[in-house]
Amino acid sequence: MKFTDYTYSRPNYDDIKVKMADLTEKLAVAASTEAARQIVQDITAISSAVDTQMNLWSIRHSIDMRDEFYNQETVFWNEHNPLFDELWTNYYRVIVDSPYRPDLADLLPETFFMLAENRLQTFSSDAIPLFQKENELVDQYNNLMATAQLDFRGQTYNLSQMGPFNQSIDRATRKEAAETMTSFFEKHETDFDRIYDQLVKTRHEIATTLGFKDYVEYGYKMMNRFDYNRDMVKVYREEILKHVVPAVQKLRQRQAKRIQVPDLKYYDLILEYLDGNATPKGSPEELVAQAKKMYQELSPETGQFFDFMVEHDLLDLLAKEGKDTGGYCTYIADYQSPFIFANFNGTSADIDVLTHEAGHAFQVFRSRWIPSPEVIWPTYESCEIHSMSMEFITWPWMESFFKDQVNKYKFSHLASALFFLPYGVLVDHFQHEIYEHPEMTPTERKNTWRRLSELYLPDRDDSESDFLSRGGFWFRQGHIFASPFYYIDYTLAQVCALQFWKRTQVDQDPTAWEDYLRICDLGGTKTFLQIVEAARLQSPFKEGALESTITAAMSYLDSIDDTEL
Repeated sequence: MKFTDYTYSRPNYDDIKVKMADLTEKLAVAASTEAARQIVQDITAISSAVDTQMNLWSIRHSIDMRDEFYNQETVFWNEHNPLFDELWTNYYRVIVDSPYRPDLADLLPETFFMLAENRLQTFSSDAIPLFQKENELVDQYNNLMATAQLDFRGQTYNLSQMGPFNQSIDRATRKEAAETMTSFFEKHETDFDRIYDQLVKTRHEIATTLGFKDYVEYGYKMMNRFDYNRDMVKVYREEILKHVVPAVQKLRQRQAKRIQVPDLKYYDLILEYLDGNATPKGSPEELVAQAKKMYQELSPETGQFFDFMVEHDLLDLLAKEGKDTGGYCTYIADYQSPFIFANFNGTSADIDVLTHEAGHAFQVFRSRWIPSPEVIWPTYESCEIHSMSMEFITWPWMESFFKDQVNKYKFSHLASALFFLPYGVLVDHFQHEIYEHPEMTPTERKNTWRRLSELYLPDRDDSESDFLSRGGFWFRQGHIFASPFYYIDYTLAQVCALQFWKRTQVDQDPTAWEDYLRICDLGGTKTFLQIVEAARLQSPFKEGALESTITAAMSYLDSIDDTEL
């Protein structure tokens, strides 16, 4: 079957509610392990069926946000997702106290129960109207971003399609493109401020309704951070300031010299070479064919996986009108199919997003043996190890995508990993302060971003843009609106991925691939630090781990003569 043949049918909530109530009641009084096992399997089948339909709606809605049918389905899902969550929560309440819990370990690993216990603390029927409101506000943000139409030099583009102009070797073009994008956010400043203000207040009310001090405390439970807390994250942020920010400043100085500007402005940051950044060579179809060849050569496991993705049309990669921004991977449970969504725009980011999302997809493809849908995926920071590491593991094949620009690509790719760390920590720190002070006004939020940006990104010069100088850049960071606190995860995973980079590309460690494959197979049956241990990596929280990782990356970058790029 092709993806277009996967059937979407809106679930009948009333019927499912009756079935779930009956099964949950029977589970509570089950007289044997066998009876409990059958009920758990029946509930799992219902959960997978609902999740399948939700993902089919979500994918098709994001592919074309002008499609009226899926726009109407969005209304249904915004309203009913919290109602379905209520049904699963009732099930969790029974299963965590079941006397048969130890006998169900093959169906429900320990992490399932850890997730279930967190769900019981982060969900309440009393908060359903608030969850519904949150969903509606996130959809407003997504629609605002997806329907953006930017007039640039006589043509109309969406936000994703502006990418190549931001990398132009002509400084005037870069500046004009950056100003065009910024003007969109400034024009809609009132809308973005209103949506986020309501989101912050709604989320704070969710947290207090459920008995939490603030949404930060709630967020750590919601994100299932079993191995670390906000104090550990605070220390980690300080380590980024100490070890990474100075390294990034050195790299930015090299960049300014390479592109021959006296001072880097915000519109210069994306251009890394005076003759242009590395770009992939070939049409999207040719790039997918190269990716297929690459994964067949990488290993039998990745070959089987990517063949499956191509044969079933499980990749939607081109930027086009009406399409949502960004990139993601999701999983369609009843078809056992990962799905990759991207917005190719002719820049090196096309290959980054392809290998990144393929890392996610490969992990969930390898984890299809796990019977519990809740733990096919690990927690978010673990998920990002698979994706970010895959970007580096595939380095030996980058020449097939970038030809004679491959060295430029590799230098930029590794440098961008370091550039990202302070920014990723900035996004996390910003959210901590916002949700610790939900009473902030929109102006105070922008002031907070500006203050923290000066701390983590001291090399960023927004002086030629009033809007950016006022602290408005974060409007374009969708995670801040749609996935609160999902960002430090990327940085923690990046530190792990850089270790895989060193093992595979510098040390030529023959055991690195088997370690990577092992953690893909684990899925969500282990916690973050257990997965790090299984991969034989150092924890990002371990003293010295960050310093040694950054030192290795900088040593590689320092060994390269910029004039040869």
